[in-house]
Amino acid sequence: MIRRRKTRTIRVGDVLVGGGAPVSVQSMTKTYTADIPATVSQIRGLEERGCEIVRVAVPDEDSARAIGRIKRVVGIPVIADIHFDHRLALIALEGGVDGLRLNPGNIGSTERIRQVVEMASSRKVPIRIGVNAGSLEKDILLRYGHPSAEALVESAIRHIRILEDMGFYDIKVSLKASDVPTTVDAYRMLAEKVDYPFHIGITEAGGLFSGTVRSSVGIGILLAEGIGDTIRVSLTGDPVQEVRVGWEILRSLGLRRRGVNVISCPTCGRIRLDCVSIAEEVERRLSHVQRPVDVAVMGCVVNGPGEAGRADVAVVGGDGVGLIYVKGVVRRKVEERRIVDAVVEEVERIISMDGLSGDTPSEDEKDITDEKDYHPLDYKT
Repeated sequence: MIRRRKTRTIRVGDVLVGGGAPVSVQSMTKTYTADIPATVSQIRGLEERGCEIVRVAVPDEDSARAIGRIKRVVGIPVIADIHFDHRLALIALEGGVDGLRLNPGNIGSTERIRQVVEMASSRKVPIRIGVNAGSLEKDILLRYGHPSAEALVESAIRHIRILEDMGFYDIKVSLKASDVPTTVDAYRMLAEKVDYPFHIGITEAGGLFSGTVRSSVGIGILLAEGIGDTIRVSLTGDPVQEVRVGWEILRSLGLRRRGVNVISCPTCGRIRLDCVSIAEEVERRLSHVQRPVDVAVMGCVVNGPGEAGRADVAVVGGDGVGLIYVKGVVRRKVEERRIVDAVVEEVERIISMDGLSGDTPSEDEKDITDEKDYHPLDYKT
């Protein structure tokens, strides 16, 4: 059981962050924000895959002004990512943005920061102080010589104090580097100093493969220690993949459950079933499912029956056929070519609340042989 760090609670739109609220999954659009159709399309695609908060870059006034129109047609909170120009933050706030990501220190004079803080406060919009190893203040870099964990923490505390001195406490914080040890150490250090909720991730983690590994290790370590209230997996590529990886990280630690969890055999010399293709196709065809469902695709008698007994839906097969289990009970036997269809059908039955009714298979789903005459795993192991 993971004991999570106690923090304050903030609200990003209708999503609570910190204070024991479920760890939320974020992503960031890769479109030019002022291209409203493209940005809305990408956000809707992220929503479908379980993204709970989305961030958009605000490099110019057109992008800032687009936020209001984007907000009206999407269903998840929108955060504006702003640097250097405080006027962009003010425009985004006027447009109804749900959160700001900025570093007060690069917005300009105290008066400019105050304008942003006062408007954010009046609209109950939180601010994320986002410290990155690649954009630390020059004086901090000079003092530490490189973007160390200590340097990241000093930068964060500097920016936190700016907001606190203005009476603003609706804050969350991130401290990101592209390497795992620096990031993990920085979050650990700051966790001892403040009680603000943390947005965690590994910045510039890389492409789908390397970025997934690096992010999973870094985010996983922190979450396992109870540190982290909202996550973003930073990948070079389709942001939908960021959301998928984020949910897998949370599921693997037992922190959240959403969608289909495919438990699949790694395969070995015992296998008499194309587990690889079946597992991939099952996952693809059920990627739209939001309800938590465990599906096992197993190919031998060593672990197959045990996993099938624990899964909501499972197949244990070999030599051209598979037994389809629902809640640990054999429901039917199908040819291998029908396994994916059968698994998808059973999952859909469960989702429609008809999955446990024991209804008779349709004519084309009937067993290819009587179960008493054949077991698909009756070869020697």
